[in-house]
Amino acid sequence: MYSQEQSSAVKQKFWISFGRYMHPVLSAEGNKINWINYRTGIKSVYCKMDATVKNAYIAIEITHKDEAVRALYFNKLKALKQPFKEILEESWIWEPGFVNESGATVARACTYLQNVNVHRESDWPAIISFLKKRIIAIDRFWQENKDVFEM
Repeated sequence: MYSQEQSSAVKQKFWISFGRYMHPVLSAEGNKINWINYRTGIKSVYCKMDATVKNAYIAIEITHKDEAVRALYFNKLKALKQPFKEILEESWIWEPGFVNESGATVARACTYLQNVNVHRESDWPAIISFLKKRIIAIDRFWQENKDVFEM
């Protein structure tokens, strides 16, 4: 069992490793990019990645406090579900009212890699491969479709 500090240190080491692994990868537009802190350029729309002791996941989250605006953005994203699926080459989970770890309601599309543990370094290659493929595809999708979200 890990203490909270040990767990935090392991996760930090994982994200540093992921960042180094992704550093040479350019964005869809051919630019250097901070993959760990992927910016959509749209306020209240974020790309979120995490790895825990049970799974890893990646999501596009809409966090706007105004429920109507959050629903508007989610509906715009959901209207692009088919091109999203074609670029990501898989189906994702679509959740219009997900309550996150902070207790806030967000709308999101996400996918998981089950049965991996960020505390096991032997799982890191699988987690990194899972996240890498999807964040690169999200970047491509976002570059092709972000104008839909600009108001």
